[in-house]
Amino acid sequence: MKKILVATDFSPAALAAANYAAAMALAIKADLYLLYVCPMFLPYGEAAVLLHADDMETAEKDMKAFRQQIDIHEDAELLVETEVTMGVFFEELNIVCERIKPYTVVMGAQGKTAAERFLFGSNAVYAARHLQWPLVTVPAGVKFSAIKKIGLACDFDHVVELIPVDEIRLLIKDFNAELHVLNAGKQTVFDPEIVFQSGMLQEMLAGSKAQYHFIAAEDKDQGLVDFAENNNIDLLLVLPKRHDLLDKLVHKSHTKQLVLHSHVPVMVLHQ
Repeated sequence: MKKILVATDFSPAALAAANYAAAMALAIKADLYLLYVCPMFLPYGEAAVLLHADDMETAEKDMKAFRQQIDIHEDAELLVETEVTMGVFFEELNIVCERIKPYTVVMGAQGKTAAERFLFGSNAVYAARHLQWPLVTVPAGVKFSAIKKIGLACDFDHVVELIPVDEIRLLIKDFNAELHVLNAGKQTVFDPEIVFQSGMLQEMLAGSKAQYHFIAAEDKDQGLVDFAENNNIDLLLVLPKRHDLLDKLVHKSHTKQLVLHSHVPVMVLHQ
């Protein structure tokens, strides 16, 4: 059975992501798995305070309350599992992923307080860069209705080696969605390599009826976001090793907008 894993910090953004994930799970007949990683240490002044069993007990209560807030119709057949663990966020997330092998991981990009917004946003970026399972970041205020149009950000570079065709085909099939391949850049001159690589990709995706869009933009990442928002793209796929995008996310860069501030849910697919 497919499982969609939601990594939560019990914030409103995490609840919105959980609601998105629950609706997604119902659409593809998957189970929902809620995970909270209780940090082993919390900063206190200049010291670090070790958390104890009482903190885990509080976290269990918070998880129960969080589960009850998820908007699931009473007639919906959705199995929801929960887990509270303690440790380093990414390490624990990776361990759970290896165990349950999720269809995708879903995260909100922000936390409850200013410090948690920084921390959980950083966790989302770090997970996007390093987690080898598909990861969806859900912007605040976005609700799942259906995934009818999937956008694939593609720079047509070594497509045979780097594009996970099987995973993309599975998404198209599961959601009965259209695929739109998006290439953004200045596009001021004819580039035979782009023509060749796009032809290779068309062969790889044969039968998917993909539509190809070449977007003229000085800022290619913003061009992708603008196209996705203006053309009702429901899910934007980003392939970090191709795009060099996520290498920039930890720096003060406009590209951080794509994961943390896009109005369109972003799925990161590693090779």
